[in-house]
Amino acid sequence: MQPAEELRYLILAAQREGSRMFTELLKPLDLTPSQSEVLRVLYDYEPLSMIELGDLLVCETGSPSRLVNRLVEADLIKQEKSEEDSRKVKLELTQKGRDAVSGIRAVEEQMYASIGVLLEGAPVQEIIRLLWKQVDGKPSGKALARRKTQKVP
Repeated sequence: MQPAEELRYLILAAQREGSRMFTELLKPLDLTPSQSEVLRVLYDYEPLSMIELGDLLVCETGSPSRLVNRLVEADLIKQEKSEEDSRKVKLELTQKGRDAVSGIRAVEEQMYASIGVLLEGAPVQEIIRLLWKQVDGKPSGKALARRKTQKVP
């Protein structure tokens, strides 16, 4: 196996294992990783339109409307017509959604602690730099870059 191929599959395997771990940790909250990302992004940047939300998500390309609809049905997100433009809807967390974010943040901290242990002594900034080179200009990379540069209200 050539090094580039090994790296490719190691990144894929690490992502899948991390996703499985995150999914298991979220089960008590009855949320998927994608749903948790929507709630976290709304928590950080609300109110957002559907398009603005979609621009900040890594888990979903295009419109996250089906994902949002499930969260509205679960009373985690509320949709309100925009005062500026009645054709637009703004999305905000409900109190139940805010409560869910507390649980999500606790799960994220568990994940980050596990990752931190694995990265002890590793050249983390160099790894991050190399991974950014891989996603730069791509839809997921653009979404993540917007989240890094957009100010949290």
